[in-house]
Amino acid sequence: MIHQHPLAYLVGLEGVVLLRAFAGRHDEEFVAARLAEIRSLLDRADELGAGGSATELTSAEAYGWWAGGYDEPGNQLIDIEGPIVRSLLDELPAGVALDAACGTGRHAEYLAGLGHSVVGVDSSPEMLAVARAKVPSGRFESGDLASLPVPDDGVDLVVCALALSHVADLAPVFAEFARVLRPGGQLVVSDARGRLGDVGLPIVVPGPDGRMGYLPNRSRPAGEYLAAALPLGFEVRHCVEPLRPSPFVGPDGVPPSAPGATPPLRPSGTPPNIWSLHPLIPDAANAAYEGSPMAIVWRFQLTS
Repeated sequence: MIHQHPLAYLVGLEGVVLLRAFAGRHDEEFVAARLAEIRSLLDRADELGAGGSATELTSAEAYGWWAGGYDEPGNQLIDIEGPIVRSLLDELPAGVALDAACGTGRHAEYLAGLGHSVVGVDSSPEMLAVARAKVPSGRFESGDLASLPVPDDGVDLVVCALALSHVADLAPVFAEFARVLRPGGQLVVSDARGRLGDVGLPIVVPGPDGRMGYLPNRSRPAGEYLAAALPLGFEVRHCVEPLRPSPFVGPDGVPPSAPGATPPLRPSGTPPNIWSLHPLIPDAANAAYEGSPMAIVWRFQLTS
């Protein structure tokens, strides 16, 4: 179980900014504004509420709730990650492609358009239903990343997008990728980066019982991916860490590209929606997130 307090998030962002100012990134006037803002936030603590707790969900539970709206526009991470992954896929010959943790099939659809024979695997029945409707030519099966329902040496390409941050141990997952790939096969992996360094904020959504739950969202150093991949015979062919857009939020506290208004504060007793908090400190939010990587995207090749 986790507990999320809105004031903790806001003061935490202010603290990140003040540490960067201490290192010389911001001037005296900016520091004074942040300190005054913290005093104001502390005075408004009762208005912000006490936040709330959430119990851990499985990936299937969390993404089952999210399936209907996952592809809606305005998701900064997908907007940045998608074109990078597609540019890597454009370089590869058509063959049998596995979309591992395929979700709604957004990459499976692109793979099919490139001429690949597509297999999709996911743990969420709701996500798989969306993927099957999107890619009628594909074969989609329920499965887990650490135990893929694919034969040995069965595919030429594996794509795993924005899923490994939910996995506790990378080693068995990369071992599965190596098992199902043919010698010389390609592995394209994208993953989310923590909003602030190694702080991977969990995804908080309603659980099957209607109460708020969370899905862990780990932020790993690049070396952890390499430690899992290199001993299995994978070689790095490409790696990029795209930065978050600047400004991270607009004056209204939402991403400049996002449609609609800022979500309201959640009722007391439930974890806050962080996007509803950014309008209270847009300058600090932008300064805290400026220059931080949003994702990491790899292309590996399994040696022959």
